[in-house]
Amino acid sequence: MAANNLNKAALVEAIAGGAELSKAQAERALKSCLDAISTTLKKGGGVTLIGFGSFSVQRRKARKGKNPRTGEAIKIPARKVPKFSPGKGLRDTVAGVKAASAAPKKGKKAPAKKTRKK
Repeated sequence: MAANNLNKAALVEAIAGGAELSKAQAERALKSCLDAISTTLKKGGGVTLIGFGSFSVQRRKARKGKNPRTGEAIKIPARKVPKFSPGKGLRDTVAGVKAASAAPKKGKKAPAKKTRKK
C-alpha cells in the first residue's frame, strides 16, 4: 500500500485528530455515517454531500456474456450497483485548482442599464 492511501484505521485516526475525538468515538461516527449512506442506497435513494459528491443507485440491465474459461454463452441478470459522482469541490481539490472566493471582486462595476425615453 502506498503512503498516500488511506485505509479505515488511518481514516478513523484522521477523524479523531481533526474533530478532537477519541478513536472509539471517531470509529462510531464513521460507522454511523457509512451505515446511513448504505441504508439510504439500499432503499433506492441517493445521498448528496455538497462539494464532495453524490452517491446513487444505478440499475444495470440483464445482458448476455461469455464464460471466459469455456466460451459458453451465459445470461447475466439485472442488478443494482452503487455509483459515486464527485462534486465540483472534490474535483477541483484533486486537480489542484484553487477554490473561487465567494466574495465579489472589487473594481469594475456592471454598466448601468440604458432606459429609453418615450
